[in-house]
Amino acid sequence: MAKEKENEEQEETEAESAQLKGTSAEEIATEFKEHSVAEFFKKNMQMLGLTGKIKTLTTIVHEYVTNSLDACEEAKILPDIEVQVKELGNEYYEITAKDNGPGLTKETVGKALGQLLAGTKFHRMMQMRGQQGIGAAGCTMLSQITTGKATQVITGTGKHAPISLEITIDPKKNEAKISNLTELKKEFKGTVIRAKFKDVKYVNSEQAPLEYLRRTAIANPHAQITLIEPSGNKIVFKRTLKEIPAKPLEIKPHPKGITVDELSTLAKYTKARQVSSFLKSELDRLGDKAVEEIAKNVSFDLRKDPRQLTWEESEEIIDQFKKISFIAPRTDGLRSIGEERIKKSLSSIVVPEFLSVVTRKPGVYKGGFPFQVEVGIAFGGNAGKTGIVNEEGRQERKVEIMRFANRTPLLFDTGACAITKAVQSIDWKRYGIKDLESAPLTVFVNLISVHIPYTSAGKQAISDEDEIMEELRLALMDTGRKIYTFIGRQKRQAEKEAKRKMFYKYASEVAYAVSELAQKPKKQVEDKLHALVLKHLKLEEQKEKEADAKGEASEEEIEKAYEKKMEKEKKETAKGKDGGKKEPIEEGESE
Repeated sequence: MAKEKENEEQEETEAESAQLKGTSAEEIATEFKEHSVAEFFKKNMQMLGLTGKIKTLTTIVHEYVTNSLDACEEAKILPDIEVQVKELGNEYYEITAKDNGPGLTKETVGKALGQLLAGTKFHRMMQMRGQQGIGAAGCTMLSQITTGKATQVITGTGKHAPISLEITIDPKKNEAKISNLTELKKEFKGTVIRAKFKDVKYVNSEQAPLEYLRRTAIANPHAQITLIEPSGNKIVFKRTLKEIPAKPLEIKPHPKGITVDELSTLAKYTKARQVSSFLKSELDRLGDKAVEEIAKNVSFDLRKDPRQLTWEESEEIIDQFKKISFIAPRTDGLRSIGEERIKKSLSSIVVPEFLSVVTRKPGVYKGGFPFQVEVGIAFGGNAGKTGIVNEEGRQERKVEIMRFANRTPLLFDTGACAITKAVQSIDWKRYGIKDLESAPLTVFVNLISVHIPYTSAGKQAISDEDEIMEELRLALMDTGRKIYTFIGRQKRQAEKEAKRKMFYKYASEVAYAVSELAQKPKKQVEDKLHALVLKHLKLEEQKEKEADAKGEASEEEIEKAYEKKMEKEKKETAKGKDGGKKEPIEEGESE
């Protein structure tokens, strides 16, 4: 018994000694493991925006649709996209995305849909909807980890027989695994992706696929987009333009926006043989004068091989960049939607009473990234979103803020976005809008850039860079002034109508009294009083026109909007008399 106790004490002493000694470096080294980017995102799917049942489903649709739009535009094809959401069980759905794009080859289909950070976007400074090359592959991985099933793909380029295959991802290697690859004996050009997902939910809300596609159609009037809901309901957003947007140009980094690390990396892979020619060929707006200035102020010869540049030498070059005044980055690589296209699209889908659109001149943020802001404000009509039911039994409209980045809708992380902050920073009372939240307004804002400064990999909110915030505010104020002119005209028209009714009401009574006193026919007196009223109202109208001429919106714009409103009110009155006869289905509504 004593011996057993002695052994126990000895074991405890040895354990305490080992604990004090700690784990050796060699033992720790055995725990070191390399992980691929796919393994990282597999454990952090929320960083791709794939979090929450509703948000995840919308994000999946977003990834497939943006890829289709980019591919079609690059290939100069008018996009025709169909998305079908089929319910397979409780929180279990199958999503099919079909496009008429250029298709994928056998060599690229695996990389495009089964390898994270692979694609045509991340390495190019070019205005595109996607940026990282993560989205579609992330959807393939999500399908795999929630259902254990492969993503089915049919794709054809038009040059060879279309192929059918199934894709999964090997997370440890970040590689696509392709199976059941077969050639199809039929003609097909484009891509069809079919994948199953669990723990997702389809609902009709502001953050659902229907709203996402509605907004996509507004920002991309050249695309035809079809959604088939789980109920079988088919909704078609028809294209309002048959003109394909001009292809954005790829631009080079600007000296004011490049870092030491980026310069060092560019130098390693350049084809130039001297640092001087490397700087001129790889950077934007850098010419002979700038090279001469740099050569005078650095400690090494610019004729050296750029691949031999040290970190310290790269730092010297960057320091010189800060001291030199360069021409602003080129902005011809940006492709805006355009004021007329936005007007046509919003008029077709939102159907407002009045619409004001402004496209600002391109600017630059962080010294080297060109960007441009487009803003449209739609007032009245179907503008805004449906709110509460008022005392009269009608649904009141509330403000709707549509945020876009390179024509792509941003539905989530609203409060963290620069666009939301810019809208909230405006004093809307100055523009005749007493309460922004309860105003019948649709605020459309599109930010375009070769590099959108998203706040996260989920790409749902834009960082509030100072230069971007300033341009957003200026654009919103520009459109706000035009809306103010229209709202003011509406109020004056209402007041004029009220005055006219009041004058005419009392004219008859006054005419009777005057005719008795003057011993003249009542009709004669009444006609003269009516003429005086009209003359008075015309004088007021002339003053209004002079005031409007000084405003931002033209008389013609206001008149058209007001006439449109009057016509709509007449139609609604006639419709009520007809016993509520249904109107034909409008573009963008359910069939």
